Amino acid sequence: MTSHTTDLQESTTGHAPAPTRRKPMGGPAAPWNRRTGSRALLASAPVLLIVVVGVTDLLTPDWPHVTPMMAAVPVLAAVLLPWRATAVVALAVLLITALLQWDAGRYGHPDANVTLITLFVVGLTSLAACSLRQRRERQLHRIRSVAETAQCALMHPLPQRIGSLALSGVYLPAESDARIGGDFYEAVRTPYGTRMVIGDVRGKGLEAVGASATLLGAFRDLAFREPSLTKVAEQLDARARRHIAALDGDPDADSFDGRDTNALFTERFATALLVEFPPGEPVARIVHCGHPEPYIVHAGGVRVYEPDQPGAPLGLGDLLAARPVAQTVPFGPGDRLVLYTDGFIEARDRRGRFHDLAAHVQAQAGRPLEAMVAALRRDLLRHVRRDLDDDAALVALERFP
Repeated sequence: MTSHTTDLQESTTGHAPAPTRRKPMGGPAAPWNRRTGSRALLASAPVLLIVVVGVTDLLTPDWPHVTPMMAAVPVLAAVLLPWRATAVVALAVLLITALLQWDAGRYGHPDANVTLITLFVVGLTSLAACSLRQRRERQLHRIRSVAETAQCALMHPLPQRIGSLALSGVYLPAESDARIGGDFYEAVRTPYGTRMVIGDVRGKGLEAVGASATLLGAFRDLAFREPSLTKVAEQLDARARRHIAALDGDPDADSFDGRDTNALFTERFATALLVEFPPGEPVARIVHCGHPEPYIVHAGGVRVYEPDQPGAPLGLGDLLAARPVAQTVPFGPGDRLVLYTDGFIEARDRRGRFHDLAAHVQAQAGRPLEAMVAALRRDLLRHVRRDLDDDAALVALERFP
């Protein structure tokens, strides 16, 4: 999915940008150049294989018959090259093989003719496979474009700054090709201060995306309408229960009261964390709805905010009889708040070790906000070797004077 991390400009931070550092001559290549070099090497693989087989055939005796190995060249080209380039490679294979047979005095023999016919059939098959591959790639590109558009419509990119708050976020769906998942976040400026939500819908697929859309739409409406942050949480819980009932086919979903649905509730819910920054007050009000506890960065130190009364996940309010409670924590200039979903703490490496987000936040706490978030993203992907099992979202906020 596309990351929403953006760079703070000089007009928003009040600090001049750092001078550009010129890369020394002979230094490591830029990432774009490395990718381009890798693609060029892959594209040249069929040509290199032709050269290797041709030279081997010329330097070895007549009896090994190396030229049938040319059949691998069009197949490799169909995987790596466009249709027209594959056609050129297949034709070149036929011509070079015929020349090698003529040089060895085998041209026109029955076994040589069988080799040429085989290469011709393999070439045609490779062209068909290449055409099908390119068609699938175009379809996948269109699907990705639709997914990116849907994600932008569902979860708006975070603003760089709201009032005295700087924001930076990153979103990593488990299905990298889907670009969208069940985690969500939003920040809005309201008459009651800046309000933010971050949440995680249990499950994956279209149901999780639909639940995220429902909760985000409800939050955007309730954040402006409800003066109390706890009321916002209660209304989100009610909206989640109505959505669950609708998925279950309840004909009376609007008046759903949770009866006889214990099994259903344990299967469908969403965790969330609501945060409010009242105008003119150096504090943050936090409502915990079964979500992982955020980190507060103060004076270079990192501590976990653990609520005294954690609330129930959205959709489980009636079942657990736990009403949301707002708690106030100091949040002055220079402080940072790091919100995240469980994808950032439950991700495991190949040895089964969990990702230690707290340690990484501590290590990156002294960096600028954008650089810190970018580093946390890299740390997670490096830990799992770019193989996420769950969606992961993270938002960091910093208060400026």
